[in-house]
Amino acid sequence: MRLRVATFNIRNITDRYAERKPLLGAAFAAIDPELAGLQEVMFSEPRQDDFLARQLPSRNYRSFDARSGKYPNFGNAILLAAGEPQAHEELRLSRDRVAHRVLVALPGQVMLWFANTHLHHVPHEPEVRVSQVNAIREWMASAPAADAAIVVGDFNTPPFEPAYTVMREAGWRSAFFEANGCEPPVTWPSGIQADTMDTDGDPNCLDYIWLNGRVSAVSASLAANQPPPNDPTLYPSDHFAVVAELEL
Repeated sequence: MRLRVATFNIRNITDRYAERKPLLGAAFAAIDPELAGLQEVMFSEPRQDDFLARQLPSRNYRSFDARSGKYPNFGNAILLAAGEPQAHEELRLSRDRVAHRVLVALPGQVMLWFANTHLHHVPHEPEVRVSQVNAIREWMASAPAADAAIVVGDFNTPPFEPAYTVMREAGWRSAFFEANGCEPPVTWPSGIQADTMDTDGDPNCLDYIWLNGRVSAVSASLAANQPPPNDPTLYPSDHFAVVAELEL
């Protein structure tokens, strides 16, 4: 069985959103995932997860959200267009962060956990991300048994930081690394120029699709990584999307 999976930090409604919204919609339509983890989603009307789902009406996405305790109209979303959801669960993390997961029953009696998160962003506080990753690792390890598990998200963690090592030592495999032999050099920043743009940290790979169990990466690439021809300062988001073709 093949699945197309994506993770994408869509940068809420800041950074010239009126201009980049059509680019964001077109980029998501081009990705065309069966499972997507979105970060920095606005849930006030019109909801951004609904907007992206409407770009691919034939997919009939079901949306699952995990909202910030501090900002209830803001958080993460999972869009699901494959299989049947059996459960949706949340894990509250430190620094008002959250992870959530959906148990999906796929054809052929294959059970899959799909989780999504957005970790602490301050570059000089890697120990916070280690604590958050350990919480997610333990949460996934204690989940009811499934054939495979996928954890996606903006980890705000370059490959040289300890949180990345914690995931690998716990048996998780980066889909991009598995398919290409290395991580992409940069998933943030995209190159967008805006008064509100995030400048906290150096350009790096921060976004991942992690695999565990009976799932492997056939291919992986970046998406939403091109500006329009008439404006090299405008991108769909300040992050690139990471996309993987997976085999279960």
